[in-house]
Amino acid sequence: MLPNLPTLKDVVARHGIAPARALGQHFLFDANITDKIAAAAGDVQSGAVYEVGPGPGGLTRSLLNAGARKLIVVENDQRCFAALEELSKAVPGRMRILQADAMIVNEAQYAPVGTKIVANLPYNISTPLLLKWLKDAKRYASMTLMFQKEVAMRLVAVPSTADYGRLSIMTQWLCDTKRLFDVEPGSFVPAPKVTSSVVQLTPRAQPLAPARWDHLEKVVAAAFGQRRKMLRVALKTLNANSDQMLAAAGVDGQARGEELTVEQFCALAGAYQKLAGGRF
Repeated sequence: MLPNLPTLKDVVARHGIAPARALGQHFLFDANITDKIAAAAGDVQSGAVYEVGPGPGGLTRSLLNAGARKLIVVENDQRCFAALEELSKAVPGRMRILQADAMIVNEAQYAPVGTKIVANLPYNISTPLLLKWLKDAKRYASMTLMFQKEVAMRLVAVPSTADYGRLSIMTQWLCDTKRLFDVEPGSFVPAPKVTSSVVQLTPRAQPLAPARWDHLEKVVAAAFGQRRKMLRVALKTLNANSDQMLAAAGVDGQARGEELTVEQFCALAGAYQKLAGGRF
């Protein structure tokens, strides 16, 4: 357990850390919620834990209290560094602070295979960050992340629902996805205008079906770029014969993208690959 520390609100006041709208900051002061997120991540004692956007350290405290022994935190707001340094000194050798933009950090330098990502993500970069991590999904044991609820719903959406789309497919292709619980706006300072949700992504040992990221991404983008159009029309934006693609994948050209499973999109990506060239 951590030694006696000043409250998070006291730390924020002493260091003059007001949440910055430009950075998508909404500080989570409710220790009951941060403890619940840390608990949802499972065993954090035996491997590395990677946290993005710790701010003044609310979730960071909960992860340390849960027993994290190798905690890497990435923060781009210089105002938060002094508060994080104080926390690091209270737990010698257990916490490393990276003063960096999480979007350009090379995680392979700091997060060994088997690392768990646990974070209350800044809303303005949550989706780009997730897509970045998905490209190296096998590096991580799990990702326990907080998003705006509308983004979380897309991550877990199933075919033929309004939320099903590009993010659903790229995530579920590589990870088992679960929405764990919601966090109401009043738990944050300042309170956002939306509800948040904690989601856990567990990378699969193998993707749901063979596909190359770039080919799958192009096919999915084409299918959902004109969401209400039939696939035989929507896929014509690709540099390939859409009718041949559909026939090779065994997919009905009159279907719409929102009706296809992840595996069917992978089949289309494979057909696109053969027509456009390249290898898996």
